[in-house]
Amino acid sequence: MDFLIANNRAEIAFCKDALFAFRTNLEAASYIDLVMHMITYENFKLVYIPNDDHTGAAAFIGYRVMHTLRTGWMIYVDDLYTDPACRGKGNAGALLDYVHREAATAGIKTVHLDSGYMLHDAHRLYLNKGYVLACNHFAKTLAAPEHKEHL
Repeated sequence: MDFLIANNRAEIAFCKDALFAFRTNLEAASYIDLVMHMITYENFKLVYIPNDDHTGAAAFIGYRVMHTLRTGWMIYVDDLYTDPACRGKGNAGALLDYVHREAATAGIKTVHLDSGYMLHDAHRLYLNKGYVLACNHFAKTLAAPEHKEHL
């Protein structure tokens, strides 16, 4: 299984169909700039497995190395997705194993992720990989500011 890291615009574009299938909020005109910003300034990594005919990503994982007061150094998985036509081949599990190896190599002891309540197949994978339900994640949507400002 080939694990490729998207480091440039062409490699991000190669993953477009999978990215848009999973993250429907993305905009075609700006998603590459957004991912490049995340890679450059937010320690984001986008790792993918090409599909059998090498026309796009069969699966991808997006993650970042972070340090928080609560956890110390950790890897946080933002995204994990497998194209429905490519499911059942172990891609998602292999991508998680890839991140686990990256964590171990860096001396990082924990990997965290959030998952939607109804994603039972994903939950089964996470539990089989040794993840535990460690907390609830709360979110609040705020009114959009008049101008966008990054912290």
